[in-house]
Amino acid sequence: MNRQKIVETIGAQYMTANIEEDEYSYAKVAGSKAKLEELVGHPVEHYKLDRRFEHNTDTGDFVILVETKQNFTDADIDQLKAYLELERALNKGRKVICILANTTANDNIKVWKSEINDEHLLQYETVLESMEYYESLFAADRQNDREKVMKNTYALNELLHRKDIDEGLRSQFVGTCLLYVKSEIAKVSSGGYVDQELIDRLKERWASLAPSVIISAIKEVLNGLLDGSRNKTKKIELLQKNVLTDQHVEALTLTDWEEILTFITENIYRYIDENSAEGQDILNLFFITFNKYTGKADKNQAFTPDHITDFMAKLTGVNRNSRVLDICCGSGSFLVQAMVKELADARKAHMSDDEKKDLMTEIKEDHIFGIENENKAYGLSTTNMLIHGDGNSNIEFGSCFDKKDFIKKAKPDVVLMNPPYNQKPRNIPDRYKSSWTQKQKNGKEEPTKGFVFVKYLSDTLKSANITGTKLAVLLPMSAAIGGNSNQIKTMKKELLQDNTLEAVFSLPAEIFYPGASVQACCMLFTMGIPHDSRNHETFFGYYKDDGFIKRKNMGRVEQFDKEGHSRWKQIEEEWLSLFHNKSVVDGLSAKKKVKWEDEWLCEAYMKTDYSTLTERDFQNTVNDFLSYLVKRGVVYAD
Repeated sequence: MNRQKIVETIGAQYMTANIEEDEYSYAKVAGSKAKLEELVGHPVEHYKLDRRFEHNTDTGDFVILVETKQNFTDADIDQLKAYLELERALNKGRKVICILANTTANDNIKVWKSEINDEHLLQYETVLESMEYYESLFAADRQNDREKVMKNTYALNELLHRKDIDEGLRSQFVGTCLLYVKSEIAKVSSGGYVDQELIDRLKERWASLAPSVIISAIKEVLNGLLDGSRNKTKKIELLQKNVLTDQHVEALTLTDWEEILTFITENIYRYIDENSAEGQDILNLFFITFNKYTGKADKNQAFTPDHITDFMAKLTGVNRNSRVLDICCGSGSFLVQAMVKELADARKAHMSDDEKKDLMTEIKEDHIFGIENENKAYGLSTTNMLIHGDGNSNIEFGSCFDKKDFIKKAKPDVVLMNPPYNQKPRNIPDRYKSSWTQKQKNGKEEPTKGFVFVKYLSDTLKSANITGTKLAVLLPMSAAIGGNSNQIKTMKKELLQDNTLEAVFSLPAEIFYPGASVQACCMLFTMGIPHDSRNHETFFGYYKDDGFIKRKNMGRVEQFDKEGHSRWKQIEEEWLSLFHNKSVVDGLSAKKKVKWEDEWLCEAYMKTDYSTLTERDFQNTVNDFLSYLVKRGVVYAD
């Protein structure tokens, strides 16, 4: 597509003047190249953009940046990023669409909304559109809104409570309803987006159906989605029999169904653009958040937050070639995160569209592996994967301790997991309990705090001669400390005999709020390479501030600056940079050669950055110490 065609398609009336040598010059806007460099604080290499379009309206100022190439490559993305930086510096507050477009090889384009990264790539925007169309991407009906989804998720839980849907079924019920809503929307909306007209049409349709017809329609959707799936019979049983034939679900009136389906459409799905990577993340966030609310009475539940699964997937380098396993997959959040990242990476591959489609099919069918032994969680992980575009084929039902052959056949090069910390000892194989006391064997929780799952995985990979696998695992901080627990010490000793402890990250104190109250850390191992064989320094991160804050009825909420930039994204970038560069920063990180006897936490080795301490920090420390003394009975509260 030549430049003139691009101008005509977007709208010639919106093209910005100030063209210099047939390009838009940011230096000319700033007054000179020197003034432009002074403004951004560094030398500027690229400052002449091919085409810039602007439209000022009552709802905001919209800008489209277009850089053309004969046949663009990934390297050209950095050039477009440079133009976006200049745009932000000179024209604050504008809503921006960034486009890379080919001029001769083909009409391929890449489109980003607001930021240029994988999360903001609009992967299904493959045809150039008008200014009005791109403006519509910022409309409320087409905009990802994490905060609204979280707030409305709480309201949805309250609605289902009023409808007498059992707490243990709510997540599964909502998942199946969401799949049905998605199917209904696809029938009447080519783009899959929700506006008030569509909502009214769906309400009218649902009002004309009997409750039994709606249930049958949901069953039909699920049956079609699972056609050809591994373990289809079990999945159908969990998704249909255990949910849709529940007496409370069958008792729902037509008014109840209409209210529930409309609420999901209008207040959940409306704020998720599933065609974007960010929208895929929000779908995962929806399930995690809903599980927290419906299971908040059980403080042992530890559903991994979406941003932590993102961090761990990036930490292990998940890409389009990765084979990812989670042996305790729960609701499937790690598997969804891995699949989304693999598919995004596949879209960037230098291959034909047909080859990309084949690769994406391969990723869904043969790159994602999970095991779950709890009925409801297994059904939920299946639903979660279906909503994100399938990928459920290799999720096994049963105990991971009975799935050694499955793990070997998976041949994972990445393992992501958050094992149960309160697993009942009777479910642990006897070979791992030989050193346990009889009291521990008969206790309510296994004494290794989750390490037994890591040890089992290590033994299984070793027996299959699989080495080099990256394992990122969430464990309680008590596991990293060890203390007086002989079982934890034994596990740490045996793990280092076969594997390398690459890093340990201390995570925010209330990472699972409002679910489990346990404080967690993330450990990163390279499996199959003995720790002492490398004369290795382990990296320790004190990653206690993730930029989230607690809000009533919403859990922990992501924060944004005045320009709409996520604090978490900036923090995550720093976390990953510190680790990859093995940088030691007072108050944030440390490096230390450790053995199994040592504590595996940054707090034991890092230097404190006293310049950041405030009076509030001092008061919090005093309060924590006083609370400790009260609990020990050393002092008594009035």
